Amino acid sequence: MPENILSNKDLEKMVDTNDEWIKSRTGIEERRILKKKGAATSYMCVKAMEGLMAKTGLRPDEIDLLIVGTVTEDYHFPDTANLVLHEIGAKNAFGYDIHAACSGFLFSLATGAQFISSGLYKKVVVIGADMMSSIVDYTDRKTCILFGDAAGAVLLEPDTDGYGIQDMELKGDGSGAKYLHMKAGGSKRRPSLETIKNKEHVVYQEGRPVFKAAIHGMSSVIKEILQRQEMTNDDIKWLVPHQANLRILQSVAKALDFPIEKVMINIQKYGNTTSATIPLCLWEWEDKLKRGDNVILTSFGGGFTWGAILLRWGYDG
Repeated sequence: MPENILSNKDLEKMVDTNDEWIKSRTGIEERRILKKKGAATSYMCVKAMEGLMAKTGLRPDEIDLLIVGTVTEDYHFPDTANLVLHEIGAKNAFGYDIHAACSGFLFSLATGAQFISSGLYKKVVVIGADMMSSIVDYTDRKTCILFGDAAGAVLLEPDTDGYGIQDMELKGDGSGAKYLHMKAGGSKRRPSLETIKNKEHVVYQEGRPVFKAAIHGMSSVIKEILQRQEMTNDDIKWLVPHQANLRILQSVAKALDFPIEKVMINIQKYGNTTSATIPLCLWEWEDKLKRGDNVILTSFGGGFTWGAILLRWGYDG
């Protein structure tokens, strides 16, 4: 996470809002903002990679593939993953980005796992990272209160003892694009003086339909996996949801009749960091995770994208 903290009190000085209003509607108290001059999403990815390599003993030349889930890439091209590989000196690897909004990490993890399970690669790194401050309108009180900047990285390796990803359910529905998107900047509406003047290069969201779709989407895919695996809530040690809004997380837990104390929640400290929320939770709860724990990751993102992954944790945190 970047060092700079943007608190609700800070936002009170920027837009017509207040600490109580933000906390009651989102659960967020503060978020991190990357303010280092010239730094972008790749900077946070590199920092996460450096931490991962120091922690695991991974050498840059051992990496086969890097997948970065992000919607705030440094450039439209080249991919952020390639910039990161160059920065850390990973000469034997290739990389690419996956755009799935807030489901970016989940979809990237699912993709990276296929390269491992196929036997093609031995070491795949997956990063969820977003510099949301770069696409937020800080005069729009409905959206600027939600987002923060962060990155998290995980290392995937082969396993023959039954640990790792057990099942997944990934979904998409393009009809939801009208409710959560960026209006301009792509080939459909290219950048122009008009689009800049109209503030069309920032997050646009219609909260109510997104709220309802997120609750139904995440709870439904979790139910599908549990039913398919013939498991109950008692079999799941932790639920790790995308940190979109505290009320959404509480509603998903209620829809599943899942104990809220078994739901990883840190949105109060970081806000919605889009693709980074799930790895950020895993990092914070790592010392509580035990080998063999059943963990469900779930997310919901603009466009719409959503899904869930069931994994059996592979080591004592």
